[in-house]
Amino acid sequence: MNILFLCTGNSCRSQMAEGWARHLKKNSLNAYSAGVETHGINPHAVTVMAEVGIDISHHTSKLVQDLPKEIEFDLVVTVCGHAHEHCPYFPGRSKIMHVGFDDPPTLANDLTDTNEILDIYRRVRDEIGTFVKSLPKVTLSDS
Repeated sequence: MNILFLCTGNSCRSQMAEGWARHLKKNSLNAYSAGVETHGINPHAVTVMAEVGIDISHHTSKLVQDLPKEIEFDLVVTVCGHAHEHCPYFPGRSKIMHVGFDDPPTLANDLTDTNEILDIYRRVRDEIGTFVKSLPKVTLSDS
């Protein structure tokens, strides 16, 4: 099963989802992530994923059109509202599913304490991890 996690800037939530999927589901899913824009990899996302033993430091922020053209996605998961509203057309069998997660950079925008900031990223990381653990079962019950 080929799965794409799509977010606005492919910097945080979609990268964490790809990391979780590659770590937890490497034998059943081929995971990718992309954005409708590129914002670079968020260093806080890299930090909190490393805390659970998942290295996303080598990931790059990319656009959908940067992905190999021959990949047919079985499932495209939009992880933020903006990406869901601006989701490009995927021909063929692709199923589009929206599972919105809070945006850690937005929630942490006014914070200065590093631990408080990372706690926000950890919460979202864990929520994304829980969702990824449910794949692909969750796709069978959604329409």
